Amino acid sequence: MGRLGGVTCWVVIAVSGLMGGCASPNSHTEPISSASVPVTAQRAVAPVTRPDPSTGPTTLPATYQAAAPSAAPQPLNHSNDPGDPFQGQGELSVEQLVAEVQARNPSIEAASSAWRAAANRYPQAVSLDDPMFTYMISPSGVGTMDGGGWMVAASQRVPWAGKRALRGGAASAEADAMQGDIGDARLRLAEAARTAFYDYYLARREMDVNASTRRLLKQFREIAGNKYEVGQATEQDVLQADVELASLESRRSELTRDEQVALARINTLLHREADHPLPPPPAKVAMPAPLPTAESLQEAATRSRPDLYAAEARIRAERANLALACKEYYPDVNLVAKYDGFMPDNMRAQVGMDITVPIRYARRSAAVEEAENHVAQRCAEYQDRLDQVRYEVQAGLDRASQSGRVVHLYEEQILPAAQRSLDSALANYTSGKLDFLRLLDAERQLYTQREMYHQAIAEYHRRMAELERAVGEPVSGELVPSPSSR
Repeated sequence: MGRLGGVTCWVVIAVSGLMGGCASPNSHTEPISSASVPVTAQRAVAPVTRPDPSTGPTTLPATYQAAAPSAAPQPLNHSNDPGDPFQGQGELSVEQLVAEVQARNPSIEAASSAWRAAANRYPQAVSLDDPMFTYMISPSGVGTMDGGGWMVAASQRVPWAGKRALRGGAASAEADAMQGDIGDARLRLAEAARTAFYDYYLARREMDVNASTRRLLKQFREIAGNKYEVGQATEQDVLQADVELASLESRRSELTRDEQVALARINTLLHREADHPLPPPPAKVAMPAPLPTAESLQEAATRSRPDLYAAEARIRAERANLALACKEYYPDVNLVAKYDGFMPDNMRAQVGMDITVPIRYARRSAAVEEAENHVAQRCAEYQDRLDQVRYEVQAGLDRASQSGRVVHLYEEQILPAAQRSLDSALANYTSGKLDFLRLLDAERQLYTQREMYHQAIAEYHRRMAELERAVGEPVSGELVPSPSSR
């Protein structure tokens, strides 16, 4: 082979090193935009399969599927609203708002990117180590005509059967857990969007109540003014009406502030400017109806909660790590093929293998015990999470049921009684049987109860949003339209 052969070999190695590897990290720093990939599958503990970042594991409900990367990286648009999805709409829909928030909010992209990163650990975990190439030359032969002695060898390390599959299983399970984290983020975003929507709804409805009450008070002031002109009332009645109108004007400024805060919250969830305009909320929203039983909701939560799915996946990952720790008691093999120019002609071609000798039992026993404790930790975390889910479902159901009863109480008893009280007070004041302060008291009571009625409606829907997040899926209880807008 000689000196020329040795130089050629070193050139080949140098060129391979220069051509290998990856591009500069700076070329991969642009954010990746994504779109949801619907996958229909039942939720179950998945077998060990390679995660595919373009589709996601098939074991998580389609509602929680991760976003798939687009064909080419796209720069982040900070306005993030090239086309307003609510443009031209007469009113804002809560379901459309939830869908847009889940599609636009950066937290979903962050969770999806974490999942895609975890999914790409699988091919790394199951891959064999790179083969080794060895070339040796005798220093005493450098510069001589025949080049002196030389040797070339190639080797490939091969782990014991099953080790690579277990590493892949652990990596796949960790990716599944990240997929569950995406689902949990989607649930929490849906709850936040619904809560912000009903804050917006409440501010608008209270502003309507404020406006109608101001119109009513102006009528009262006109009646008081007419009675004052004919000597049937004092100027104090007119002045008291002016004070009440000023108080309502002050309250309107507070409600305007609440509306602006709700708008800012919604636009922030939509990842756009906080003061971006939105359509008005609907004048009427669905009202409470009988809810499903606690048992059915608990069963649905156990089946649908993505954080439980993630906890199960982490248990599978730790069990795979435990099995891998047990496999470390078995040796790995290094296969070698060699041509040794230092040896006689009939012994130059050689094949063989190196075998590790796993005699460090104390280290391996400690690794197995560590993995067992990790499994126990994950199982305990799952049980703790399951207990928390059951509590959240029961508490959410109780709160939603109580809020629904309050809404019905306002509709069937409180508001009709307050309206009758005001009608009676107005009739008696007009006929001179009641003083103006008593009339204002009746008006304040109706105004307060109407505000509290809309607060009860908003609270009910907030509690329903909380319950749906606790269950992990839409609650099947039917809602009925509001009979009227009070």
